[in-house]
Amino acid sequence: MTIAGISVVTLLLVLLAGIGAGFVGYAVGASSLVSYPALLAIGVPPVLANTTNTVGVVGTGVGGCLSARKELHGHRTRVILYAAIGVVGGIIGGLLLLELPAVVFEYLVPPLIMFSALIIAFNPKERAHARDSVSQALGPQSVQARESAERELTQPKDDVRKDPWWMWLGVSFVGIYSGYFGAGAGTLALAMLDLGHIGKFHEINALKTVIGFGANITASVMFIVRGSVNWPFAIALCAGCFIGSYIAPPITRHIPANIMRAAAVLAGVILAVKLGWSTYL
Repeated sequence: MTIAGISVVTLLLVLLAGIGAGFVGYAVGASSLVSYPALLAIGVPPVLANTTNTVGVVGTGVGGCLSARKELHGHRTRVILYAAIGVVGGIIGGLLLLELPAVVFEYLVPPLIMFSALIIAFNPKERAHARDSVSQALGPQSVQARESAERELTQPKDDVRKDPWWMWLGVSFVGIYSGYFGAGAGTLALAMLDLGHIGKFHEINALKTVIGFGANITASVMFIVRGSVNWPFAIALCAGCFIGSYIAPPITRHIPANIMRAAAVLAGVILAVKLGWSTYL
């Protein structure tokens, strides 16, 4: 039995890959490290696999932004600016992907995947969370913590004038990277925002979702207009990502974070080496 010329078995495999991508995306922020190679494995050409993957995972950004309204409260200026940066970055990244020769993308993918694996190994999510835990533990016993809390009460959260200049360059790079490839982009954004000390962990985690969503939605529109999307695979992938991200929370609570992160890093390194071997040699 086939649907649009594609066997049901193949679509089910893509659905399962989407479930895995949604699960890994929730756990370590690297959904494309599962979904993109899955599309390659069933014979989708690299550029078409990337564009289809971008459309397939865009639904996770919608859900993430809607569910993070509480964390985004008070960051209206940043939300607007980050979304705008993501939109522009997505356009630039998408144009680079569509206009440059396909061989350029094929040669860049192995180092990009390796870069994503290293970002996950760096683990800005855990570092940001640890920083918040230390601040809470100090509580009223720390004069510095009290002074910081007083400043937060008198200054608006979204006062972007004091944000470090290099952070804006980093956010812009993340937007372009998201539109061009995107694997590990969320983790990279989290690293940039964490280094900029612009808010608590849950706040910067929500803000990085805004950047990625802005980039993914514009890149997806471009890919759709250009007819560079395999719709059966994109729909199956999107459904799988939703399921995977939905079932991930109760499962990951029982799996040590270090094990999840190590598995994602190992998978990324193996994939980068495999693709590098077949591309360069």
